[in-house]
Amino acid sequence: MGQRKAVTKTTAKRYRSASKSEKAAILTELCAVTGWHRDHARKALRLALAGEPPRRARAPRPPVYGEDVLVPLRKIWAVLDAPAGKRLAPFLPEITTALERAGELDLTPAVRAQLVGMSAATIDRRLAGDRKKLQLKGRSGTKPGSLLKSQIPIRTWADWNEDEPGFVEIDLVGHEGGDPSGDFAQTLTVTDIATGWTETRAVRNKAQKWVFAALMEITAAFPFPVKGIDSDNGSEFINAQLLRYCVANKITFTRSRAGRKNDGAHVEQKNWSVVRQAVGYHRFDTGAEVDALNELYARLRLQINFFSPQQKLIEKTRDGAKVIKRYDTVATPHQRTVADDRIPAKIRTALDKQYRGLNPAQLRRDQHALSDKLLDLVRTKHLSRRVPATPPATRAPAGEATKAHPRASARESTKGRTRAS
Repeated sequence: MGQRKAVTKTTAKRYRSASKSEKAAILTELCAVTGWHRDHARKALRLALAGEPPRRARAPRPPVYGEDVLVPLRKIWAVLDAPAGKRLAPFLPEITTALERAGELDLTPAVRAQLVGMSAATIDRRLAGDRKKLQLKGRSGTKPGSLLKSQIPIRTWADWNEDEPGFVEIDLVGHEGGDPSGDFAQTLTVTDIATGWTETRAVRNKAQKWVFAALMEITAAFPFPVKGIDSDNGSEFINAQLLRYCVANKITFTRSRAGRKNDGAHVEQKNWSVVRQAVGYHRFDTGAEVDALNELYARLRLQINFFSPQQKLIEKTRDGAKVIKRYDTVATPHQRTVADDRIPAKIRTALDKQYRGLNPAQLRRDQHALSDKLLDLVRTKHLSRRVPATPPATRAPAGEATKAHPRASARESTKGRTRAS
């Protein structure tokens, strides 16, 4: 043991001033002499150096990216709704060009080259403080459907071709605000698995007629025909009307397994990243709020489908306790759609023309303004539902007999008191 300590102390002096490659070689040498594991060898070297006088701190390396690069980076990050670096980095050249075309950015060639060349890890490090400033789990409102479940098969891989545009998952997001009583608005989310194209519509409640009408609006707005629909087991979807529609239009209609939310993982993810992040968890139960939601969703669909880069999981393997996931190249739903040769050329040309006419920064400003409008409606509604306090009782004139029941005064004192909404 004494010889090992002596060797370690001698080696530690060389290790302290060595380069990274030299340190690796020193560790290999020390492990060969002592028989230690590399982690233990590192620890032994650190302990051997603990008694040494501290070295003079090395001057920090000057930053590569100054504020002239970070300011447009923060703007792009905010316009795209704060994506992670792995999603943002591959999309930087595209979104920078779009913002320059719209007059939102004016960059010198040098700054632009630095901006579009930033790596994902660098983006995450430089935006860590901004992300920390941004620091919502909901309830499930799904009620089981009817006997029609026996006519609608559980989705299997043989039923669907998820690599082909047109196979969608659908779900409802409830806006009950923590109070599930009464009627409240619902958002119907429809997302295409192959391209990620997502549409949303707000409806008054979960009634079958509202949900079906919203689904018809959404399928009409999709850039390609819907070929398959997969839903949960809620009665708003498992009904004769939707089944007849799918049969008449030769649309594959399947459902998930009961109690298995992961069967609809694609749309469940959109419920959070699209709906909840845009409108939160407030209670929306008035016609004005439903209209405001749909007004917001009209802008949100453009932002999500044209300017929201997404990654798709293409492979997942397990090696013992370790799970390895591989993702495809980041792309927006619009890019995935126009890159698919199965989509008619006329549709792809129309989507490209629409894309060139959009200003992503203005879309984000419009969404913020509509979100503020929605919050104002919520605040106004709560204020209007508050009942003013009961005025103090006046003393009866002298000599006037009071014939009320002894409990009447207690009942009167509680009139008008309602729980603040």
